[in-house]
Amino acid sequence: MPTAAVNASPTNPPTTYVVGHRNPDADAICSAIAYAAYKEARGDSGYVAARCGNSNARIDTILARFRQPLPHYLSDVSPRVHDLMTSSVFSIGENATCAEALDLIDRHHVRVLPVTNSRRKPVGTVSLAHLGGVFIPRVSEPRLMRQVHTSLAAIARALKGRVVHLVHDHQVEDFFVRLGTMDIRSFWSISVKENIPAAQSIIIVGDRRDVQRRSIELGIRALVITSGLEIDDEIVAEAQARGVSIIVSPYDSATTAWVVRTAANLERVIDRSVVTIDPDTRISDVRKKFSVGTHAILVTSDEGALIGILTKSDIFKPVRTRLVLVDHNELTQAVPGAEEVTIAEIIDHHRLGSVNTSQPILFINEPVGSTCTIVADLFRRESLQPSPAIAGIMMSGLISDTLHLNGPTTTGKDALMLAWLSEIAGVNSKQLADEIFNSGSVILANPPEKVVRSDFKIYEEEGIRFAVSQVEELGFGNFQQHAKPIARAVQDLREEERLAFAALLVTDINTQNSLLLVKGDSAFIERIRYPHVEQDEIFDMPGVVSRKKQLIPYLTSLIKEMAADGALPSGKSGGPFAKKRKH
Repeated sequence: MPTAAVNASPTNPPTTYVVGHRNPDADAICSAIAYAAYKEARGDSGYVAARCGNSNARIDTILARFRQPLPHYLSDVSPRVHDLMTSSVFSIGENATCAEALDLIDRHHVRVLPVTNSRRKPVGTVSLAHLGGVFIPRVSEPRLMRQVHTSLAAIARALKGRVVHLVHDHQVEDFFVRLGTMDIRSFWSISVKENIPAAQSIIIVGDRRDVQRRSIELGIRALVITSGLEIDDEIVAEAQARGVSIIVSPYDSATTAWVVRTAANLERVIDRSVVTIDPDTRISDVRKKFSVGTHAILVTSDEGALIGILTKSDIFKPVRTRLVLVDHNELTQAVPGAEEVTIAEIIDHHRLGSVNTSQPILFINEPVGSTCTIVADLFRRESLQPSPAIAGIMMSGLISDTLHLNGPTTTGKDALMLAWLSEIAGVNSKQLADEIFNSGSVILANPPEKVVRSDFKIYEEEGIRFAVSQVEELGFGNFQQHAKPIARAVQDLREEERLAFAALLVTDINTQNSLLLVKGDSAFIERIRYPHVEQDEIFDMPGVVSRKKQLIPYLTSLIKEMAADGALPSGKSGGPFAKKRKH
């Protein structure tokens, strides 16, 4: 007997990912780990440290030093089908009856019922609209109104009847249903006129023994006795002798006739134009599949088995994925898909970006040297003491972002938090700084294309998109030896991301000086007033070590200067300062 199949899945609380910016630096990774630990210390569950980029030698050194795992990797948080689909799916077998389908639709209040084969692969769907076509009277075709394609076993199930005698009960056939309510002299005449063979006829009759006996004599396929009435033993014996099946229905004649018609096999009403989809498909890509008349899409596994259903109303459900952004607040720097999910909190120390949220959120933005400084202060203000390992993680992010309190973004709070954390971790900050900054050259450890993407961020000013990458080295020797391939990689980055210009800031940790490599329009490069070094596109920037506080304000001032002079092109396609296209 075909039955409904249910895939039940427990309701899990939503996970909130604490994640830094793309191509994360040490502060982004460390602050994500620390903030998740802070939430746990407060008793808030479901917060998971995450990252949306690869690690590097410095991050690996820090994590190994304090025995912390690399945070969970998020490549894209765009809502997927599996996030919104209904996984508790009621389905029905392709050999089931309309009665069984109607029962499932009624009991579980579903609009669309998937139909599957023996391997649970969908073959189509049925709905009330499809099933209604079976039962709509066709006065112009009375013969078809009597026809039902099914088996006697299915009829007995639909009626919930008492089986007295069945012959070939599982054989699916075309039956023609008649009510034996008229006089014995004329009850068969209509069947003769409509050319209905006795061997395909089902007669529904009450306790009229004359009609029962005559039907058996004619060799009909089955007798259905209504209202739960008893049958004479001699009638049963005659039916058995003639191979006529007998079923006793608990219903009256009219109801019995209707229920028998519902016992029709689903085969003829299945809508086989079924649309299936993979559970990892983006919701944004699914919307176009909901054409006029499509109310549901079936979700299948790699093996093609039914695992869920997605309806039109499902795609408007709130997404369960939640994010806490740390060390950034601009969507251009966030994990892909961040704009499509819930941003619950932002903890940052950079300039304000253009993040829009659908509801008020906690947004902490302080002008300090490190996001880890902010997280450490949250621990301290709430009288929560981090573990020595988490304290060491926050020390590492703080040291890395402030160049051990020597960078221009360093504040008194950074120094205060570093001293507090050092005491908890039992680690000397100078020794930790030496370990971090000697952990390996990014330039020597990576190919040029990875060097320029190891810590890069995209910005927008006056409608102009540009990127700035930064690497920190002990001296400029490694950079000077690889300057040409790195310059080509910067140009490739600019073209791939369709940027007005791309720049790489190479900072010498020892001297607190930097070199700036820029690829972009010559009109923009000519406005950079720092001295050239060897090539026209490399500039000596003594004392500049902070991308956030020194370089970005300088570059944006040049863009504003060009805008004021009317020197920015109007945004023609392909122009070096073409504004971002709206899709």
